[in-house]
Amino acid sequence: MQRIGVDAVSVDRIELAVKRSGPGFLNKVYTPAELAYCGTNAERLAGRWAAKEAVIKCFDGTGICFPRKRIEVLPGASGAPRVRLLGDGRGARVEVSITHHSRLAVATSHLEMPDVVDMLLPASESVILPERPRDAHKGTFGTVVVLAGSLGFTGAAYLAATGAARTGAGLVRLLVADTIYPILAAKCTEVMATPVPEVAPGAVGHAAYDSVLRQMSTAEAGVIGPGLGRDRSTWRLILDLSLHAECPLVLDADALNALADSARKKTRLGKNRVLTPHPGEMARLLGKTTEAVQADRSGAARKAAKEWGAVVVLKGAHTLVAHPDGRLSEDPHEVPALATGGTGDVLSGVIGALIAQGSDPYAAAVTGVYIHAAAGRRISQRLGDAGLLASDLLPELPLVMHVLRQGGL
Repeated sequence: MQRIGVDAVSVDRIELAVKRSGPGFLNKVYTPAELAYCGTNAERLAGRWAAKEAVIKCFDGTGICFPRKRIEVLPGASGAPRVRLLGDGRGARVEVSITHHSRLAVATSHLEMPDVVDMLLPASESVILPERPRDAHKGTFGTVVVLAGSLGFTGAAYLAATGAARTGAGLVRLLVADTIYPILAAKCTEVMATPVPEVAPGAVGHAAYDSVLRQMSTAEAGVIGPGLGRDRSTWRLILDLSLHAECPLVLDADALNALADSARKKTRLGKNRVLTPHPGEMARLLGKTTEAVQADRSGAARKAAKEWGAVVVLKGAHTLVAHPDGRLSEDPHEVPALATGGTGDVLSGVIGALIAQGSDPYAAAVTGVYIHAAAGRRISQRLGDAGLLASDLLPELPLVMHVLRQGGL
């Protein structure tokens, strides 16, 4: 954002104000350093007044307000005036010029500051982005294998896989059933769509176990569940992968339903598993009602993390991330615009990509939740609280990460 402000004041007017009000006027408008510099010189006092007014005009409409005494204008090293904002300028950079002519002080101010949407909410200390070395190559940032999609739910597979790519994973391989492979191969140009055996049209089943396990053995992270469907053979595949895949896994959507329905309920999956339930899925994982989960969200998240022995992300306003060792992080965001189908699929890909780049699963979950919600917040600042599409998040994710890396908190 860039703004220009201009103001002019007569030297006689400032001279009269000093004559009438003296210290009362001076101490209200000028800082001690400015008074020491200006003394009783009415031209210098008028120049500072005009400069302050020009700066104030620059901030009109930004939601930031600086009274005159919190704007200090003094000569810089070169003698040109320099502005110091005495307070939180939210990254604003201000320059001023002052000229005098015919007993008139004229000031021009130029403001540069980040757009309002670039200002992120305060993040917890666990929000940590993986490093991006200058000499890196795609192998540096890991491979994510995504097992997702079924007939009628190809969008979930696309969103999860592309969410991982947009979050910086070096390679993303999307495993899908034979029948829907042509759809995803055409839609995912940056993701490697790969067909695996199906047990029904569009449904990946246990027959694909060896093939999927082999693909995941070469990956730094896996994402399982978005749009996979409810075929019994699919759920058996999910359960065996959840227990035996060596790489860290993010388990979402139908993977959570498979766990909740399993006779092996409450199996301790391990700290390199991340479960990402919404309140209804959490209720099924814990054998409770959705209302009971919502009545004590932190208790539910901690209980699920302990019982399943995994990191648990309880989605919703102020999303919670719980670790089986008792750690709990609460995200600061409330973004109603995110309450639409597919946004959770994107989140699973985001978390998987952060793990692939070297984050531990808990840090990846906390950071992924923050990035995802911040992206939604930025979009809702432009669109409002309704109408956001899950795919809108995809180009916004790297922008949020860029602001974070630039220190935009």
